[in-house]
Amino acid sequence: MDNRLEIIKRKAVDIFSEEELKQKLESGKKLTIKLGADPSRPDLHLGHTVVLRALKTFQEMGHEVVFVIGDFTGMIGDPSGKSKTRPALTFEQTRKAGETYFNQVTKILDKDKTRIAYNSEWLSKMNFKDIIELTSKYTVARILERDDFKNRYENNLPLSMHELMYPLMQGYDSVALNADIEIGGTDQTFNLLVGRELQKDYGQERQVVLTFPLLVGLDGKEKMSKSLDNYIGIDESPEVVYEKAMKIPDEVLMEYFRLTTDIDIKEAEEWIKEDIVKAHKRYAEEIIKMYHGDDKIALAEERYNQVAKGGIPKDINEFKIESNEEINICELLVKVGFASSKSEAKRMVIGKGVKINGETVEDINTMIEPKEKILQFGKSKFIRIV
Repeated sequence: MDNRLEIIKRKAVDIFSEEELKQKLESGKKLTIKLGADPSRPDLHLGHTVVLRALKTFQEMGHEVVFVIGDFTGMIGDPSGKSKTRPALTFEQTRKAGETYFNQVTKILDKDKTRIAYNSEWLSKMNFKDIIELTSKYTVARILERDDFKNRYENNLPLSMHELMYPLMQGYDSVALNADIEIGGTDQTFNLLVGRELQKDYGQERQVVLTFPLLVGLDGKEKMSKSLDNYIGIDESPEVVYEKAMKIPDEVLMEYFRLTTDIDIKEAEEWIKEDIVKAHKRYAEEIIKMYHGDDKIALAEERYNQVAKGGIPKDINEFKIESNEEINICELLVKVGFASSKSEAKRMVIGKGVKINGETVEDINTMIEPKEKILQFGKSKFIRIV
């Protein structure tokens, strides 16, 4: 246990409190480890695996992990942590997110020691008296200590009452589950500590809170995020994972090794010192091995080498177009899924990032006969039009 606890402590940013954590782990009790999940973004990337790997360590020590899907808060539109509220989700969307989460996290976690819970199970049953009692536990001044709320309030940006309730609702999740430990990123520290305090108010033993660093994205600046398109998804193909791993900024590669793999730190440091390109390749191989298997590494590396030399890989997907009529290049980019809109497609073409059969397309008005063509965007996206 001591060795595993040291692994967790070494990667954590803050522990509230370390002494309580040790006491809980030494109690002999099977602990409930809670992690909240946002139903609006169910696709997991390497940034999420930082906390998932800590959860895995707790499972190896015999404890149960509970993923709390914020479906109740998601259906009313919870705060985004930025300057506006997220759009509300439907019941079906939140359930689909829960299934997606479970399928992905169990690539890391033990299925038998992992369960999904939806906070609508308890929040939807609260009456107005229960809600008034909950709100009496916290002052407005304390809620406005949360950075995004404070900034919006001071800059006269919209801040709804239901958003101020969100930290209390998330905190109440810990009460409903009687959680022993809650884990999250450093951006969740405020909400996690609200849960710890609410448990005390409801007569429960306070949960221990552990926060972990936010993995920087492929841009080397912002935290890894799908919305910023600077992520490596654990469900992406081995070929895409390999290519993206090679794009990790050199100065943060060590953090990727430290936070997302079990590679010995000293060994990784030596690789980086000796040959940074080979270090990237070793990282790419390790991530593919972890989430796709050893047998997928060679093909992913071969494809990367082909593309890096300007070649066209052999194993590219096909897209069938029934009509033989010519189609505008921008419409084609949208149709095959390389662009989400015509305006985005135009930017692709203007930026000289689009090729047909190896030839760069520079005019947004170009018409293409969509048969037996290889469409390429950037260095790595290819599709065969048939």
